[in-house]
Amino acid sequence: MNVFQGFSARRIFICLSLFSVSSSVWAQQDSLMNILQAELTRSMQELKKATIPAYYIDYRVHDIQYAHLQASFGSLTQSVANKNRVLMTRVKVGDYKFDNTHPMSLREMNYMPGSGGSGRAMLPYENDALAIKYGVWTATQGEYKQALETYKSVKASSERVGAQPSVIPDFSNEQPASYYEPPLPDFSSTVNLTVWQEKIKKYSALFLQNKDLVTADVNLSITAERKYFLSTENTKIVQNSTAVYMNIAASIRATDGDIVPLHISYYAAMPEGLPGDEKIMEDVKKMIATLAKLQNAPLAEPYSGPAILVAQTAGVFFHEIFGHRIEGHRLKNEEDGQTFKAKVGELVLPKTLNVYFDPTLHAIAGKSVNGWFQYDDEGIKSQRVNVVEKGILKNFLMSRTPLENFAHSNGHGRASVGADPVSRQSNLVVETDKPVSMTDLRKMLIKECNKQGKAYGYLFKDVVGGFTVTDRYNPNAFNIFPTEVYRIYTDGRPDELVRGVDLIGTPLAMFAEIQAAANDRDVFIGFCGAESGSVPVSASSPSLFVRRIETQKKPKEHLETMLLERPGSVNP
Repeated sequence: MNVFQGFSARRIFICLSLFSVSSSVWAQQDSLMNILQAELTRSMQELKKATIPAYYIDYRVHDIQYAHLQASFGSLTQSVANKNRVLMTRVKVGDYKFDNTHPMSLREMNYMPGSGGSGRAMLPYENDALAIKYGVWTATQGEYKQALETYKSVKASSERVGAQPSVIPDFSNEQPASYYEPPLPDFSSTVNLTVWQEKIKKYSALFLQNKDLVTADVNLSITAERKYFLSTENTKIVQNSTAVYMNIAASIRATDGDIVPLHISYYAAMPEGLPGDEKIMEDVKKMIATLAKLQNAPLAEPYSGPAILVAQTAGVFFHEIFGHRIEGHRLKNEEDGQTFKAKVGELVLPKTLNVYFDPTLHAIAGKSVNGWFQYDDEGIKSQRVNVVEKGILKNFLMSRTPLENFAHSNGHGRASVGADPVSRQSNLVVETDKPVSMTDLRKMLIKECNKQGKAYGYLFKDVVGGFTVTDRYNPNAFNIFPTEVYRIYTDGRPDELVRGVDLIGTPLAMFAEIQAAANDRDVFIGFCGAESGSVPVSASSPSLFVRRIETQKKPKEHLETMLLERPGSVNP
């Protein structure tokens, strides 16, 4: 299962300088990299002598400083600041053609022996060489034992079933890279947490105006990260990122007792990049007004018929139904549905649509995006990947797990802290060659409603996230979670806000129903959770007219009616 979710946090990477450096300069400028390199060299020399030697090792270190603040109904409820260093080691046994990552069936995996260790370790954030080397040594040893046991299992399994040697390698050969950014300023010198504590208290106090609100939280997360990557192929990468995440979430009790939520989120590279107080407070007031309308809005019934997906919703729609199905590592897994594996060169979307992923973009349509990175988590330079051109499938998102006819990474091997990288999405962009106005989309919707005998169609204005399933053991379906949905009536009645709607479906059926795209654009920024953890991603699309969608009732979150008035309640 893959989950795409809008969060309080949005990430933007700051490139302070870019240059290749010699090993002597690395040693002078970054003592942690020097320590890691010394231990990497020593580990490889020793593990090459093993009966079944390692052929590749890499280290990835996340050096993180962060703060998290939370306020609710005008009071501070959390204020935490901390820092840590997390090491991930990856050891490969065998060779590039056949190693411990060789695909196995689910049945074969169930009979694998237990692992010998873990490649994750918490490192001291002081540059004590001996203490760091000890942590690296422990993690490397455990990871080698695990890789060795897995390699023996996949080798035995391959020999047992008499499989022909695969022509597709398990790990791609890539050119080594060198990239360095100087250290970020100390976290405490760049962020005034006291100022932001007062700000979020002020924002959250606005929710005291409505006594029917159940929750009202303002979360602010600030992160500064320095990421290290080095491998026995002589790749050395040091890159920085800073991110500020603000999420405002509130919910109200509807007339039937159901709890209805709404969300607003912002991001910037540093706190001063967030909108000013006036803008945020105005957005909160609009949010409170919409929640008040949702309190009395009718509960929607299951529906099948025409709909307009406003741009943000359309972006999440494409992320779920399309993006996960072109992540290359899945297409090498026989347990996956492999929706598009054999469709390269075929029409998979309307001829008017183009789709690409571009982690080199800092902004789309004037909005900064968080799927940006200089190098991926396997040390490969990021690059734009044109996946669909005029509706025809051209490419997949590739890590260093090759596919037939796709031998190399295109810089999309990604992972969260503590996970191993696989091919993942970055900045998804959908474009149309024949845009129409939103007015025309509405006319198309009403015409199609009349044709299908529907009294109304749906307009999905805002969304909080979604999930999809791609394996062969479950229905290959998706579920998108709208938060603001309207009925558009064919008889000219005003649009009607409704609640309790989930957008569901299966991918191939939905692709065929896309009829037109508007001349607008918006960006949904969130995080995507899958095999390699939660990674920052964005999705940008024009609004879409879809001939037929399907909805189901959203699960109810029912709370018993309050017996006592909320303390300090003020009627609006």
